[in-house]
Amino acid sequence: MIRRREFITLLGGAAAAWPLPARGQSKPVIGFLNFTSPDGFTERLRGFRQGLKETGYIEGENLAIEYRWAENEVDRLPALAAELVHRQVIVIAAPTSVAAQAAKAATTTIPIVFMSPEDPVRHGLVASLARPGGNLTGVNVFTGEVTAKRLELLHELVPNAIRVAVLVNPTNPTAEMTLRDVEPAGRARGLQIQVFNAGTSREISAAFATFVRERPDAVFVSLDAFLNSRRAQLVNLASRHAIPATFSNRDFVEIGGLMSYGANLVDAFRQVGLYTGRILKGAKPSELPVVQASKFELVVNAETARMLGLEMPPPLLATADEVIE
Repeated sequence: MIRRREFITLLGGAAAAWPLPARGQSKPVIGFLNFTSPDGFTERLRGFRQGLKETGYIEGENLAIEYRWAENEVDRLPALAAELVHRQVIVIAAPTSVAAQAAKAATTTIPIVFMSPEDPVRHGLVASLARPGGNLTGVNVFTGEVTAKRLELLHELVPNAIRVAVLVNPTNPTAEMTLRDVEPAGRARGLQIQVFNAGTSREISAAFATFVRERPDAVFVSLDAFLNSRRAQLVNLASRHAIPATFSNRDFVEIGGLMSYGANLVDAFRQVGLYTGRILKGAKPSELPVVQASKFELVVNAETARMLGLEMPPPLLATADEVIE
């Protein structure tokens, strides 16, 4: 903490502009703003730091990072973003949509590198993917095809599934996009989609209480930072009630969830780190095109499948990036 305060003092009178060399700082300070808590973020932060390292920056050696975590309370984000602006950090990494929106509202000068699960143009983060304009750029980790693919893979593993319950966090802008994509994708496969709000721990428990009575054939948990933070609760409830569930990333499967398909988030965080490092070296966010996630992974928990009485189809095993035994 002493060293960090010294960095802040050094930066106190500096103007919040880029590139870094013009400011003459030997150890720049960047901000990291996130909607969730540090819990479960170890691997993603490793990816972020790896990206920084690939551009020549190592935390604690020639770079300091001010972390701000909203602990799943979205209303805290504006104040946390304002703190980073007040600290005059040189770049803000905001790897969730709501964090990026809060940072965007807090500053028009400090570069912001986001990670967005929805179209960043549609949601006003950038002017275009090729030439973002303004002070934001970043990584897009989600497309409608991912939702359709998750349903396809779920149907392959649970071929008799007809009724699929979809859990969404209504406070997250991505919920609208998920519903826009999942309903037509479900209809195309003859699935009956029923949506349940899961924006709090209590709503998650209430949804599963309903499942006990109505017994859906499977559960589709949407991509959402809050739901990811509640992965232990979700996986435990799905296991307790013996309901096959598909998730957006491997975090769930590693603790007993059935299957996941989505962008490799460690690699996406690495890309956020790469762009942060490039901006530190003088690149302008307005001229850095938004990166489309290129690594997607299917992870299946074979032990959970056996507990649910599911046979692993050979084609699914062949295409899985990892099978957890």
